Amino acid sequence: MKSPRPQEGNRSGAGIRPVLFAAIAVLYVFSVPWYRGDDQPLELVLGLPDWVAVAVLCYAGVAVLNALAWLRTPIEDDAPLAPTLQTREPSEHDGPPPGRGEEAR
Repeated sequence: MKSPRPQEGNRSGAGIRPVLFAAIAVLYVFSVPWYRGDDQPLELVLGLPDWVAVAVLCYAGVAVLNALAWLRTPIEDDAPLAPTLQTREPSEHDGPPPGRGEEAR
């Protein structure tokens, strides 16, 4: 089955992923309230302190941009699994350790 995601041959959005990653980095930097002064009055935004609302909105933006970046990532459905992800056949050593099974009672 073919993946609905863009393939490497399709260069229509190839340059967008680095832009998305850069925007994610900017949002992470902006989410930290380093720009607030100690004497700045606290304001409520969406029922939260302004710096908390900014951080939450930045993290929501990061989640959306991350999803868009993954949608732009070509993934081959028929590609083989990495050796560490492949299922293995049970060996004779699989099972409870000696002395922990039925014979231990």
